[in-house]
Amino acid sequence: MGSYSTVYQRSLSAPEGFWLDAAGMVDWDEAPTRALDDTRVPFYRWFPDGVLNTCFNALDRHVRDGHGEQTALIWDSAMTGMVARWTYRELLERVAVFAGALREQGVDKGDRVVIYMPMIPEAVIAMLACARIGAVHSVVFGGFAPKELAARIDDAHPSLIVAASCGLEPNRVVEYKPIVDEALRLSSHQPKAVVVLQRDRHQAELGARDVDWNAATARAEPADCLPVRATDPLYILYTSGTTGRPKGVVRDNGGHAVSLCWSLANVYGIGPGEVFWTASDVGWVVGHSYIVYAPLLSGATTVMYEGKPVGTPDAGAFWRVVADHRVKALFTAPTAFRAIKRMDPDARKLAEHDTSSLQTLFLAGERLDPETHKWAVDTLGVPVIDHWWQTETGWPVCANLRGLEPMPVKAGSPTVPVPGYDLAVLDTSGRPLPPGQDGALCIRLPLPPGTLPTLWGDDERFRESYLSQYPGYYATGDNGYIDSDGYVFVMGRNDDVINVAGHRLSTGSMEAVLAAHPAVAECAVIGVYDTLKGQVPRGFVVLKSGVEIDRATLRDELVAAVREQIGPVAAFRDVDVVDGLPKTRSGKILRKPMREIADRGDTTVPSTIEDPEVLDRLRPTLRADHPGS
Repeated sequence: MGSYSTVYQRSLSAPEGFWLDAAGMVDWDEAPTRALDDTRVPFYRWFPDGVLNTCFNALDRHVRDGHGEQTALIWDSAMTGMVARWTYRELLERVAVFAGALREQGVDKGDRVVIYMPMIPEAVIAMLACARIGAVHSVVFGGFAPKELAARIDDAHPSLIVAASCGLEPNRVVEYKPIVDEALRLSSHQPKAVVVLQRDRHQAELGARDVDWNAATARAEPADCLPVRATDPLYILYTSGTTGRPKGVVRDNGGHAVSLCWSLANVYGIGPGEVFWTASDVGWVVGHSYIVYAPLLSGATTVMYEGKPVGTPDAGAFWRVVADHRVKALFTAPTAFRAIKRMDPDARKLAEHDTSSLQTLFLAGERLDPETHKWAVDTLGVPVIDHWWQTETGWPVCANLRGLEPMPVKAGSPTVPVPGYDLAVLDTSGRPLPPGQDGALCIRLPLPPGTLPTLWGDDERFRESYLSQYPGYYATGDNGYIDSDGYVFVMGRNDDVINVAGHRLSTGSMEAVLAAHPAVAECAVIGVYDTLKGQVPRGFVVLKSGVEIDRATLRDELVAAVREQIGPVAAFRDVDVVDGLPKTRSGKILRKPMREIADRGDTTVPSTIEDPEVLDRLRPTLRADHPGS
């Protein structure tokens, strides 16, 4: 650890100089003279006297510097069979015009805009257009149901919603406009207008406050970039919490731009003009950071894929995209490779494509099991890099830094803390644990640039959710340990958030849906190990006394309710009726032992165990049987 060790130690011992140097990767209207503002601990701010525009850094400066004809965005749609490319100049023109259309709709600096769109270029255009005029965008994943969308509308109070008429999935069209309409019926806050992009596969019926995208852009004048303070919010991205209410993670402009430029070069090893494909969705943080902002801020070429690369019988979709667009690095979730391995274990599809451009595969979003890691390494013959981060951090906390100092890979470990992150493993009383001992993974404050400075409109919830358990530290909510070589191992969540194919979802929200059924007395939802998705939710319900209902009917009703109120993304299909739930003597449901029993493959969950120590003895066996759980 030569270069890494030097850089990492400087980032902790001299953060002011380290991050001011990194800020040189960004164009500033007013360059910052200091890096950290610590006058309101624990609400730290980065580059407090800096002024910039994120859209200018993502588009305008590359055109200014003579790179306007370089490809900025490749849209590859398996759903339509189309491939389209935009140069930096072309993308800038489209963004400037839509920014002008937003202005004409009354959107001003600081106003929020909710974006509810599938994986189409217009989603990127809408995000960058908001950044161009200083508006704050909040992208909502298209798989969320009206209730979830309504909760985000009520929290963000957007002045405008931007939506598409539909999303496309294998063998079906998902109409978005009725979802938006129902969400607005459920929400108390009402935006001024809804701008709707009409797609060829489905034309939505527009209402009185709806505005056609094409009509709005046809009459709009291009808007110039509006400089904003580095500490002004760029976007709000909602994440599942330990209650049903979503948490609005705030991302600022200055720290975000600096950290993403630094991370794309140093973590992912991607430079200007190189092709980076992040196979995710813009509705998630991975899509925000590494489909949209990091590649464009850095002058690279980003691939945006519409479809499910492994959601069809074609296990070679990944390889075709890599070959067609000469992708240097691919970033996706382990679930994708578990699916490819299952459909094409001998990798025959890989042989049909020239993937020689691919130098690195990055996986994140959920635990990478050793078997999948080995299969990917053996199949591709390139480094397969696990790394770990969160919606809240916005960029990697732990990684094998391919652009700074590539390190030996240990299966099951995302390698080492990234410069800027002072990572520690703490026991329940907040004391640091020695190497090899499992505890709570925490980051010493201040968090580095690009991480969340707070939650939208709720400083106290930010403090309570992340900073109260271990004073002086940010609690990641994950458990793990650091070995004697300094390698980090992340073992799983310690709250009710589960990872379903890389999507963070709250089991508490699902429990609220089940509890609302008139036949249900009490319930629990746990995340259980799944060979494909990593985790899936499994529900257990206790019926009210005297209630008689067909169990198959009840199951169908409960699954439908979760699908309607949370969305298909929850992948909720498994519900069992049980006589009781295992509890402590004080009445607390023992969810962790329930997870371990379910992961072991038992078909029933005993309701008589009161002492969790009885089940603690099962854990080593369970972990050995299910290393990915």
